[in-house]
Amino acid sequence: MKTEELTVLLATGAGAVDNRVIERRVATALGWGVALALILMVSLLGARADLSQALLLPMYWIKVVFAAALVLAGLMLLRRLARPGMPIGTAAWWAASPFIALWALALFVLSNTTTEQRLDLVLGHTWMVCPWLIAMLSVPLLAGLLWALRAAAPPRPALAGAGAGFLSGAVATLVYCIHCPEMEAPFLAVWYVLGILVPAIVGAFLGSRLLRW
Repeated sequence: MKTEELTVLLATGAGAVDNRVIERRVATALGWGVALALILMVSLLGARADLSQALLLPMYWIKVVFAAALVLAGLMLLRRLARPGMPIGTAAWWAASPFIALWALALFVLSNTTTEQRLDLVLGHTWMVCPWLIAMLSVPLLAGLLWALRAAAPPRPALAGAGAGFLSGAVATLVYCIHCPEMEAPFLAVWYVLGILVPAIVGAFLGSRLLRW
């Protein structure tokens, strides 16, 4: 929709977009996206062999809570980015908080290890594939969320697309935890974050083109 068309609609008393339509589309996109991401994860990667033992370890739940916190923050952020006139407000802080907490934990771990151990803690065993696997799992989620956002009128299409990519990456990270064997905070603080950043950048690029009105 062009700016002139929007002006005419407002001037003639056209109603605003029903917020429930947007929320239903986002819920639908997330439902299908999570299902497809799980199918991709199971069919291409599989669950980690020692998942039942990993569930007993605190560090496994730390990375799950990290991803889940990002999902909740991403939902809050996307809700604000999707609607005209709605400030981002504290949503940006909530989105940043899990990263800050994880980086603080990673720095604490690194400060209590020897120089020789630090590189191994950062690289782990899967650093070359981890962010790209998260990005792969985010594809159906990102596609669905961009479809959902087309029912809204985001005033900043690129930023709204980045928000969709951020949420997609966060959900994909949560799904990826079922497969990922890595448990060290320094690894997560670099490669999980990069895995979320990739769909956020792709989302910004696509959003600037697909969400214009």
